[in-house]
Amino acid sequence: MFASLPSPSASSLQFGPLKFNAYGLMIALGVIAAVWLFKKRLGQRQIGKPEDAGSIAMIAVPIGVIGGRAYHVLTDWERFADRPLDAVKIWQGGLGIWGGIFLGVVSGVIVARGKNIPIAAGLSCVAPALALAQSIGRWGNWFNQELFGKPTSLPWALQISAAKAESAGFVAGTTFHPTFLYESLGCLFICVALIKAEKRWRFQDGQIFALYVATYTFLRFFVEGLRIDTAKNISGLRLNQWTSIIVFAVAVLYLTKTRLQTKNSKTAESSPDLLDSKD
Repeated sequence: MFASLPSPSASSLQFGPLKFNAYGLMIALGVIAAVWLFKKRLGQRQIGKPEDAGSIAMIAVPIGVIGGRAYHVLTDWERFADRPLDAVKIWQGGLGIWGGIFLGVVSGVIVARGKNIPIAAGLSCVAPALALAQSIGRWGNWFNQELFGKPTSLPWALQISAAKAESAGFVAGTTFHPTFLYESLGCLFICVALIKAEKRWRFQDGQIFALYVATYTFLRFFVEGLRIDTAKNISGLRLNQWTSIIVFAVAVLYLTKTRLQTKNSKTAESSPDLLDSKD
């Protein structure tokens, strides 16, 4: 049992003479792990070449980072209106997952098409890898002491610096829900669950990606509800909660439609041909 979960005293890591920004390092480690898993899954399906995963990531990752930053800046422009140059300071945190996944996936699909990788099959291969990257990348928020949740005294409550607590409107020593940890563990569970589900049940190409989208948005809705950082609110819900609802609904509709089509197709194939009877 923990008295509380402490936060790092610095947002950087020192390895001998080398000093790394922890937020960027966590994202980089997440990308490395995702490329490894993506490459492994492509190989298992015998799709493309071994180097294709790295080639796709070389384009999709930086574009995804740009998309993530753009989403964050555009949906929280008030923070940057007086200091527009801060919009490029990615190392201080602030990547919107929606913009990152959207532009990253779109650019990845374009590169994959050029390598003759079937789009739906490629998306199924990359889905668990995306969840794994998110699981690791979320630890960057821990180092930056950001995006924590409501105050709590649970044994795993997050302890942050006095300055961070006071800037959030709370007295020094207040502990909070470690939303970064909830999302990290949730994404790791999604990664493993998608791989297990794919082995146990038969899915059409593309359905595993839709399942990833549905499970992540479900997780994100509840984690987002715990967060207390400034965000746009619409009818009592945060903007990212509404985004989660909409994207979740689209993913579930796609899954339902394609599963029904598969079921109907199998039923039609197994039914014997009906011959016209003659008097």
